[in-house]
Amino acid sequence: MSLPVTRDYLSLFLTGAPLLDVRAPVEFAKGAFPAAHNLPLLNDRERHQVGIRYKQAGQDAAIMLGHELVGGGVRAARTAAWADWCRQHPEGYLYCFRGGLRSRTVQQWLADEGISLPLVQGGYKAMRRFLLERFQQDIGRTPLLLVCGRTGTGKTRVIEALDRALDLEGRAHHRGSAFGRRPGGQPAQIDFENTIAIDLLRLRHASDGPLALEDEGRLVGRCALPLPLQAAMKTAPQIMIEESLASRVNVTLEDYVIAPVDEYLQASGAGQTREDAQVRLGEDLLAALDRIRKRLGGLRHGRLRAQLQEALALQARTGSPEAHRVWIESLLRDYYDPMYDYMLSKRDGKALFTGSRGEVLAWLNERCASS
Repeated sequence: MSLPVTRDYLSLFLTGAPLLDVRAPVEFAKGAFPAAHNLPLLNDRERHQVGIRYKQAGQDAAIMLGHELVGGGVRAARTAAWADWCRQHPEGYLYCFRGGLRSRTVQQWLADEGISLPLVQGGYKAMRRFLLERFQQDIGRTPLLLVCGRTGTGKTRVIEALDRALDLEGRAHHRGSAFGRRPGGQPAQIDFENTIAIDLLRLRHASDGPLALEDEGRLVGRCALPLPLQAAMKTAPQIMIEESLASRVNVTLEDYVIAPVDEYLQASGAGQTREDAQVRLGEDLLAALDRIRKRLGGLRHGRLRAQLQEALALQARTGSPEAHRVWIESLLRDYYDPMYDYMLSKRDGKALFTGSRGEVLAWLNERCASS
């Protein structure tokens, strides 16, 4: 009796079907899909041993060693874990790297237990290739609207408020500047690419109308934008947010000094206090300022660092973040504004609309409404 297989990658990604990834942990860490859970057939050590045996003695000897390593109680324990996953995810699917021996072995062992789990033909490699090819096609035929504006105009807030938008910073888990690092770090590059490709796939399936995305450089933190996306953004029409410097200082203060404390607190271990989270955030702000020391120049860096340290000390004593406005205003006006203006000059897209953050959001909501 033949066991079920599928090559309908589109449906898997559109529905967010649960995926059982039986590759080794080291393979999973290099790149995976958002709906995937890793329960390997071979752990990293076992995979390494089998690989050496394959090189030395060929496939049959490698398979024999694999069965020796994953036999008896080890096989029973891993099969029980896969079976438990199947019971929790009755609509799930199974894959390994190429949809070959490892996934077929797991599928058969589950079938021996009376559990039918469909196998994804071609495995991770074929699914990844499908996403990359489809992403390139979809980017080429999707009208993009580039949300532009100087630092602190609230571009990210606009993106987060829209139904039809690619949230690049959200997916990169980074705020997109030297000060943009967040607790927990960033996803692997391949994970980032896979996730935004699936986002685009679903948005395109819902409607072929325009999509908004924030104006970004080549990198969001250490996550590189896919080349087709970089090319499309260079010529995409621009939607420009204009806000006063005072308003931009307010937004920057909220987004980089006040709001992150809760995120740092959630990422902290047991027993950590809000004050502990504030200290860690302060250390990261100082480290971020130090990372751009060469670009700032020694004198300006020293002045800003002293202002930041003074603001952190005052905040620790009084609880007020107001003193942070001093260094934020200077950094926006004298460092980020010239840098962003230069970057924008390299874009070729036509400016379609200019307005305040609220006006831009209303304009985009009207044009990016889901059909």
